[in-house]
Amino acid sequence: MARPFHLNTPLLESVSMTQRVGTPVFLKMENSQPSGSFKIRGIGHLCQQLATDSKGVVCSSGGNAGMAAAYVARKMGVPATIVVPSSTPQLVVQRLRDQGATVNITGKVWDDANTEALRLAETEGLTYVPPFDHPLLWQGHSSVISEVAASLEEKPGAVLLSVGGGGLLCGVIQGLKDVGWTDVSVIAMETVGADCFNAAVKAGRLVTLDDITSEAKCLGAKTVCRKAFEFSQSGEISIISELVTDQQALSAVETFLDEERVLVEMACGAALAAVYSGLVHRLQDEGRLPAPLGPLLVIVCGGSSVDMEQLSHLKHKLHT
Repeated sequence: MARPFHLNTPLLESVSMTQRVGTPVFLKMENSQPSGSFKIRGIGHLCQQLATDSKGVVCSSGGNAGMAAAYVARKMGVPATIVVPSSTPQLVVQRLRDQGATVNITGKVWDDANTEALRLAETEGLTYVPPFDHPLLWQGHSSVISEVAASLEEKPGAVLLSVGGGGLLCGVIQGLKDVGWTDVSVIAMETVGADCFNAAVKAGRLVTLDDITSEAKCLGAKTVCRKAFEFSQSGEISIISELVTDQQALSAVETFLDEERVLVEMACGAALAAVYSGLVHRLQDEGRLPAPLGPLLVIVCGGSSVDMEQLSHLKHKLHT
């Protein structure tokens, strides 16, 4: 078995978050992965299974999946084409090129870029690397929970994460099932305007958003993957779907930078905002989360599409 491309990331206790929530808060620092986010777990696993004899990989991405695919392809000595929508920050395009990838800018949102990636896979004979919707990705992402199970002394009371297309959510649920933690609730966070999972949960069926209006572009899939929706309906594991505003997500990014000295993107800020905005307490008051709660596990999913310039641009745009 080839060595995986991902790292066993640090699990850090946050004193300031613990004080806010009133229960120990542990941060799984996926921002410290070589590609900057958790995506390398699933994409590395998928590429090791499917792309060893490939003449090249093609991945559609708003940022993090592309960074992971470009990194893995470079390590495997395989050419990578990353198709990104025009909403992708210039710094992401540059970082992808720095990894040796060919960057193809197509369409306005991820769905447009994905159509082009599928076309290239077909016409050029490239291996298509989906950013979130594939069982091998979920299997790779599930390793985040097995790592936590090996190092946390007690079972978490809940897992807090952000949802974009649903790949991390599917991986975490698979991981919880693998380690026998099926009674642990998952708090699935999105921003208003990039809320395809919440819309599906409310409607009781898959929903395709008209557009992505949130600034958390990395959460920007118009339709969540079917498996994530099925998990939300099956009741095997309690999934609590909640929304925060862009302003709350951005404020969480700033607070996290101040308190933990780590800069993450707004997509990750959506999960952090559940702690900083008092949402965890509200869920306890409503009886949807137990009080007292066991340790809260927060997946700090990362982000390669943010720097100080991008942060001040967002602050200016959102008037915070």
